[in-house]
Amino acid sequence: MGTVWKGDDEVAAGFDSYDDLFERTLGYPAVFSALGLGAPEVRTVLDYGCGPGKIALRVAERYDVDVHAADISDRMLHIARTRRAHPRIRYHLIGRPSLDFLPDDSVDAAMCCFVFVTVGDPDRLRAITAEVHRVLRPGGRFAVLDTNPDTTGIRFSTFRTGEPATRYEPGQQRRTVLYLPDGGALRLLDHHWPRDTCRDLLAEAGFRDVDSITPLLGDTDRPPPGAEHPAEAVHPPFLITAATK
Repeated sequence: MGTVWKGDDEVAAGFDSYDDLFERTLGYPAVFSALGLGAPEVRTVLDYGCGPGKIALRVAERYDVDVHAADISDRMLHIARTRRAHPRIRYHLIGRPSLDFLPDDSVDAAMCCFVFVTVGDPDRLRAITAEVHRVLRPGGRFAVLDTNPDTTGIRFSTFRTGEPATRYEPGQQRRTVLYLPDGGALRLLDHHWPRDTCRDLLAEAGFRDVDSITPLLGDTDRPPPGAEHPAEAVHPPFLITAATK
């Protein structure tokens, strides 16, 4: 049995307390850039799989945009609404891939951060991708951020996905550990998808100009405090797949 995402207080609390140090250093900035946030034509953003609202709040505070943040977990959304309320964010509980609160061609940009790896059913991934394509306006950008399947098993500063020296088949379950600031750990089961999986899904849904980004903390970048020699300087921890409708 995989991780229970709906109605699990421990999982929701763990995600809220997790220090997403390198996600906010490497992953999210690459997503925001790929979506063109800050451009005058990008005024409405969809955050599909928003969790406890950390990314939605950063977007709303940094850019002059309205954010639709959706998730299947009522516990995650309770945290988001309680701790990360913002006048430009609307939080939505969804029970299936359908985004029935949004009409066709109604958002300027969309993102899925650490969502695809939680889904083991390719048909559900297709449904999510197709629904995002439906609500995104022509010319709008979609970015999918997940852990990099090519660096599975490497112990990064704040997490490890999969076991070292282990080969995983597409869709196979693997253990992920998020190391929490209090010294504890949140242990999850997610799914391994090769890097071409997301590219193929986006192309199948009708997206064009599909591109992949693997940001790396290079020698010229300043490591975050407390991480002077991180694995992220040698191995790219994240994969961003971005495309245009």
